[in-house]
Amino acid sequence: MANIVPHMFAMSSIQGQPAQIGVAPEQYVASELAEIAEGKPSYSLSVVLPAYNEEAVIEKTVTTVATALRKWTDNFEIIVVNDGSKDHTRDIIERLIGDEPRVRLMHHSQNRGYGAALITGFHTVSKDLVFFMDADGQFDIYDLERFFPLIEKFDAVLGYRNPRHDPWIRKLNAWGWKQLVHLVLGVRVRDLDCAFKLYRSEFFQTLTLETRGAMINAEILYKFKRAGHTYAEVGVKHLPRREGQATGAKPAVIVKALRELVFYARKWKREE
Repeated sequence: MANIVPHMFAMSSIQGQPAQIGVAPEQYVASELAEIAEGKPSYSLSVVLPAYNEEAVIEKTVTTVATALRKWTDNFEIIVVNDGSKDHTRDIIERLIGDEPRVRLMHHSQNRGYGAALITGFHTVSKDLVFFMDADGQFDIYDLERFFPLIEKFDAVLGYRNPRHDPWIRKLNAWGWKQLVHLVLGVRVRDLDCAFKLYRSEFFQTLTLETRGAMINAEILYKFKRAGHTYAEVGVKHLPRREGQATGAKPAVIVKALRELVFYARKWKREE
């Protein structure tokens, strides 16, 4: 199994070399990797799909996710958070619920932001594991199967886009943001905002999330680190966006994220 990089926030031994807190080791125990086989989850699973104006792709995304989950487990739910969409995203989801009652719809009457949509989803989950993925059709849900054996060993499994199929300006913005978050918060992962992550639900049951925009992944991982949890990183496919329009690179989104970073970094440092 390729493209798997473990990360230990607590001190541990990797092939006789200590893994430093907050620094991803470059090597993994080969024998341990060999023991990991693709398989079905032994936990129940909640999938959170934040969606904003995704009428062009939301039906395909939800039906594909549901098909994959049925192959792995009967104990699942799909929570679509409609973040104030102005198109027919909500109508499509309501229709899909008739075919698959394990699809649940959470609706924001107004657009609150990506972070707020995720938080609504996290507060709604009822299963052991929570996985979130963007609803824009750029990820392959079947990559999640490789995460299940790792969640037995780690507290979270984080995807990283390999390679990333986005315009160069989005890649540049993402690189700059990742460096800034590392500098300010000490969070260092391969792909900070990759929307393909699997956590144990209990982490969010005891967590107070404060940001509401593009800062959300930085906050989650900062508090994850602060709590001393472990994670592995896995390369996942990233597909070109065929339908809809991305909103993450809008100036207003970037400015809000920067403001939240400055404000909450100061707040969290004072709390520490």
